[in-house]
Amino acid sequence: MHVKSGDTVIVISGKDKGKKGKILKVLPRENRVIVEGINMVTKHMKGQGPKQQGGIITKEGPMNASKVMYYCEKDKTGVRVGYKILENGSKVRVCKKCGEILDR
Repeated sequence: MHVKSGDTVIVISGKDKGKKGKILKVLPRENRVIVEGINMVTKHMKGQGPKQQGGIITKEGPMNASKVMYYCEKDKTGVRVGYKILENGSKVRVCKKCGEILDR
């Protein structure tokens, strides 16, 4: 996938278009990502005994990975991600716009 957990991304389509957030979880088999504060869904929870109270909670739902782009701090915009093999043989992700290496 072009994004990993911990990356800052910007949403490019849907009801949350233009919002930025950090990726909390990546689901590669379903090609989906869960982004912090994006695609909030309501869930009706039943109370689990006297400790946990029931009610309506809101949490992040998964969204298709094709709806997000990596957010480059240098360019201040969403960018496409390319791949480059370094001289030591390791494969890293690079920003297509500025050429900066994205993997830490």
